[in-house]
Order: sequence, then C-alpha cells, then structure tokens
Amino acid sequence: MVVGATGQIGRAAVGVLARDGWEVTAVSRGGGRDEVWPEDVRAVRADCEDDAALAAAVGDGCDVLVDMVAYGPDHARQLISLGDRVGSAVVISSVSVYEDDKGRNFDTQQEPDGFPEYPVPITEDQRTVRPGDTSYSTRKAGLERELLSAGARLPTTLLRAGAIHGPHCRTPRELYFVKRNLDGRPRRVLSYGGESRFHPASVHTIAELIRLAAARPGARVLNAVDPDAPTVAEIARAIDAVMGVESESVLVDGPPPAPTVGDTPWSVPVPVVCDMSAAERELGYRPVVRYAESLPDTIAWIERHLVGRDWREAYPKMFQTYGDLFDYAAEDGFLAALDA
Repeated sequence: MVVGATGQIGRAAVGVLARDGWEVTAVSRGGGRDEVWPEDVRAVRADCEDDAALAAAVGDGCDVLVDMVAYGPDHARQLISLGDRVGSAVVISSVSVYEDDKGRNFDTQQEPDGFPEYPVPITEDQRTVRPGDTSYSTRKAGLERELLSAGARLPTTLLRAGAIHGPHCRTPRELYFVKRNLDGRPRRVLSYGGESRFHPASVHTIAELIRLAAARPGARVLNAVDPDAPTVAEIARAIDAVMGVESESVLVDGPPPAPTVGDTPWSVPVPVVCDMSAAERELGYRPVVRYAESLPDTIAWIERHLVGRDWREAYPKMFQTYGDLFDYAAEDGFLAALDA
C-alpha cells in the first residue's frame, strides 16, 4: 500500500513496485491514477489525516506500507497503531534533520554564522536536530524517533531524501533556470561562486530505494540521494544543454548580493553532500539515474505547467517557499552596477 500515491514520489514508487510484482493499492486524497501505472494497480481514496479512513484503506492488512506524506510524531503513532496489520513500512524523511557538531542546522542558517558545516559526505550517524513542533526539520526528526522506537512492532526504513527533483514537483528548483531561459535572460547571478552543492534526489532514485527496502524489511535510516552532487553552476549548464541555449553565469563570491539576486534554491555556503554507502551495503542499492540524465523529463514537465500562466499561479508553493525568484529589475540593477 502506497500512501500519497499521486504525489511526486508516489507516482514513481507505485509504478516501480507494480512492475516488480507487488499487488499495489495506491492511496490518495483524490483516489486518482497515473496514466503510466499498470492496470492492476488499485486506487483508493483516503485522507491520511483521518485515522479511521487510513485504517479502512489498510483493511485486513498489507505486507508493506509506503508513506510519502508522514510528517510528525502523530503520523508516526498512526502508522504504529496499524502495526498488527502491516508487515513493515518505508517512510520518507529528509536530510534537513541533520545538524553539525555545533548544533547548527537548516533552521539556524538565517542567523549570523548559523549555517551548518556538515562533514563531506554526511553519513547516517551524523547527529540530528531535537524533535519538536517548531519546523519541518524538527517534525521530521520527531517522526523518525517515534518510528524507530517502535522496533519489531513496525520495522521501518526511513529514507532521508535530498533536494527532490522530477516531474510533478510542486516546488521544482529547476524552475529557477528554466524560466530564465524561456524569458530570454542571457545572464544569471550565482552566489558563493556558483560552487553551492545541495545533493539532489531523483524520484527514480527514491523509488528504487523503496523497491529494495520493501523486499528487505528492517528498522533503519538511510540517505536517499543521487550518485552525483553537481554544483549549482553545473546544474545551470546542464539545464542550458537540454534547452539548447547558452547563458552566462555571473559568479559572486560570498552570499547573495541582494535578497532577490543570486539566491537560487540550491544556494548554500558549504556543501550538503550525503553518503550512500549504507544503502549499498544494506539494500544492495546501485544507482539507476544521474542528475543530468533525468533533466529532459523534468524540464518538459515544468514548461508544460507554465504555459499560459504566471509562475506564481503555476507554482504557488514555490513562491511561498522561496519568495520572488524572478526579480529581474533587481538583477539588472546589480549587473549594470557590476559592469560599470
């Protein structure tokens, strides 16, 4: 059973599991289907916020429950309550739960000297934030703690995903460069010298890890990222190549020169790069796709979603999360001053 089946990761996971021989029940609020799923996938409507509805969807039970939308301790306890009817679980978490050895994390990065300095690469035994209700990261940490404490009652594989990318994303970071190319912008400003690395995670990578974990139940935490972690400048060039354009990257040392200039969705002062050795060791994971190889589908989906719409209408959550990513007046003012 896949909860959140019509979301970005869920669509890929349902298809991979069904083609791997599982009998799949796809659960979502709308009860919809993806056109590429095999016909024998069973679609069920249920809201995971409704305990009774989710329990009804589980019915007499399932061998594996895959949850894309579980967020905090309450969702963890909801899953644990179904442990007598569920063989094992695979649940999506986030690399944002990590903090450095000085207690700095994604939540402190806006403070002076608050951005974490993670080891490169980050392994799963790196310390994590204290669970709480204050942020996305602390709620994900609470989810992890509750599920791992369940032990044998519900063996759960937690996948700490990086910067997720692929079709059907509500906050596609690639939009930052795709829209600039569509708008004919010949130059883009990149802070931190264009060297920022925020490890991407393809929906295909995560779906493959789900497939492997479903067949190898256990209580564990694993990183879930692509085999490569390109810099933001390399990402920009890769998107240019797919779109058949040539653009100039104007590199700025240090942080963004203005709030809406040079601050891409990948911009971080130190690398956030994760290690995948544990997944290779415990699940037999081997890479299935590299970042640049997956870009054509992602870019095509972004372009289709933009047709005839303002980007804030097409991607409202993107605007809520990152603010104005396309303040061209501010960019042009900065570039004019730089040229002068």
